[in-house]
Amino acid sequence: MGTHRRPKPPSRARIATLGMAAGAVSLLPTQSQAAPKPTVDEVRKEVERLYEEATGPTEEYNGIREKQKKLQREADAAQDRLARKQQEINELRERIGPLAAAQYRSGGIDPSVQLFLSGDPDDYLDQAEMLDRTSNRQADGLRAMQTKQRELTQERQTAQKRLKALEETSARAARTKNEVQDKLTKARKLLNSLTAAQRVKLETDQERDDAAAGVSDSAATYNGPASGRAKAALDFAYAQLGKPYEWGSTGPNSFDCSGLTGAAWRAAGVSLPRTVKQQYDAGRKVARSDLQPGDILYWYNDNQHNGMYVGNGKAIHAPRTGKNVEIVPVDSMPFFAASRP
Repeated sequence: MGTHRRPKPPSRARIATLGMAAGAVSLLPTQSQAAPKPTVDEVRKEVERLYEEATGPTEEYNGIREKQKKLQREADAAQDRLARKQQEINELRERIGPLAAAQYRSGGIDPSVQLFLSGDPDDYLDQAEMLDRTSNRQADGLRAMQTKQRELTQERQTAQKRLKALEETSARAARTKNEVQDKLTKARKLLNSLTAAQRVKLETDQERDDAAAGVSDSAATYNGPASGRAKAALDFAYAQLGKPYEWGSTGPNSFDCSGLTGAAWRAAGVSLPRTVKQQYDAGRKVARSDLQPGDILYWYNDNQHNGMYVGNGKAIHAPRTGKNVEIVPVDSMPFFAASRP
């Protein structure tokens, strides 16, 4: 994610220059002079800047989506519990109803009158005992219903809270998604403004720079010293070489950076969290001098971009929009840290 070929982040002066280049693209003609069209190199630099600016929101979006999924599960569970509590109350009502009717039919008559009306005292006593049991069962049922009603109210409040949190998180995810897509749309418009010959030049320049930097997305198999789960993870990662980067994707046809590392280690039987930040927090930190193939590398900071160390000073990663899963020198980006799943 981001422009991961550069050895260091752009300086403020460089960013200012790129900003000026971006402005040149959108300037309207003034008086009789039209703004000069940006050069291929200016377009390329501006596109790279936009792609890099999209990396932060991309990882933020991934984190929000994970929270959204968790809240959705919690909201669904709360709704299920709410439905069960309501069903329990309905069943209690059905049981209490006949008891209340029986008490109404016979329990409202004074006992002395009942005894007078009864031709058999033993029969009266049997009826009185039955009514007493009926009354006790009704009281127990009412107490149970009160308890269930309190539980129902609590479950309803819980469900409402979960649904509100889910709604807020979904709205935040939509805003972040729009932020990423806005930057990618601007980048595509810049690229589409080039002529066919200019696009060929841009691609040629990119391939030349990649070759000079030791970057390759050509198909290959891992043949290094890793073993066990680390080898299984690297075997999977190498099988993805040449597949396109796609923000928010975890495979199988495309990946973003943390999507690739997570999928690779999942293929090795190890479950990793979704985002760069979460993977950084979850892993056991290792010094750069102790790197082993399969370790997860973090560039720039702990939440922007990651990949996997393959050995011999190289790493495999899903770079950014417009590029494919590739192998790069570790130093093609500012090294931040490493962790071992």
